[in-house]
Amino acid sequence: MPVKHLVPAGRRTATLLAALALMFTAALPAFAAGKVEISFVEPDKFADAGRSTLDRERTLKTLGDYMQGLGTELPDGQTLRVEVTDLDLAGNVEPFGWRSSSEVRVMRGRADWPHMNLRYKLLAEGREVKTGEAQLADISYMYSLRGRDNKQDALAYEKRMVRRWFDETFIPR
Repeated sequence: MPVKHLVPAGRRTATLLAALALMFTAALPAFAAGKVEISFVEPDKFADAGRSTLDRERTLKTLGDYMQGLGTELPDGQTLRVEVTDLDLAGNVEPFGWRSSSEVRVMRGRADWPHMNLRYKLLAEGREVKTGEAQLADISYMYSLRGRDNKQDALAYEKRMVRRWFDETFIPR
């Protein structure tokens, strides 16, 4: 008398595929990357990181998370330490509507471009590889969004400015 399997054929196939996927995943080396450590030096003195404490915290978290994400593009074992010493977001905050407590950030493309001052140090296995200061600015911020940039993304102009600096400074060509 033949022995019947308790697992239906469809499940056996799925179980086998899952086991094979796990086996191949374990055989591949783990993707290793560098990292970015970011700090904001006296952010309450920044030219413009947001009007309220909540706005400033949200801005710094968004920008910090973005910069940390760039660390995946650094080689394994490298650490980029960045100290942001000043930040001025794109646009200006202006009153909005009939209530004086309402404000909106207006971007006109004039002398309201984003800029950031920072110090950086690139370390490879604990040794200093590159160090410096940078003054980032994107004077033509309103006219240079590219396909991968999304105007609706929080801090799109500032992120693009940081990305350009990161690519020019740390990504070999």
